[in-house]
Amino acid sequence: MSYWETVHRVLSGAGAYITDEQDRVLLVKPNYRPHWGFAGGTVDAGEHPAEACAREVVEEIGLTLDVGALLTVHWVGAMSDRPYPLVHFYFDCGTIASDTPIVLQEAELDDYGFFTHEESARLLPPWAADRVPAAAAARRSGSTIYLPPVVSAS
Repeated sequence: MSYWETVHRVLSGAGAYITDEQDRVLLVKPNYRPHWGFAGGTVDAGEHPAEACAREVVEEIGLTLDVGALLTVHWVGAMSDRPYPLVHFYFDCGTIASDTPIVLQEAELDDYGFFTHEESARLLPPWAADRVPAAAAARRSGSTIYLPPVVSAS
């Protein structure tokens, strides 16, 4: 067995922290899972996380936004529907007007909305809800926050 066959495998994902003029966060409702999430997705081979974030925002909500600072990094253990751990990169994609036209990727998304931090905590899965207030704090401070790892998520 080669060394590379023994190395731990990890997936990476990238999400967009987008807010409106009331500081509400943009969330999307995928049609393939019961909870809401962030515009974003898996980082493809040969792509870096910021590129993946920009690509996914265009694909999922039809917006071309500047991908700014990295706000949070989050390790999430393997889940029943994902055999590998995930490292999630959450980028600052700015503030847009709440009436900005959003074009949803119909094959994957059913809805979107802007939500307060409290509302987003109820809509997101428990292991992802801390990303929103952490991203807001990181945006204010100009720092990146490494969130406590989630060892096992379901």
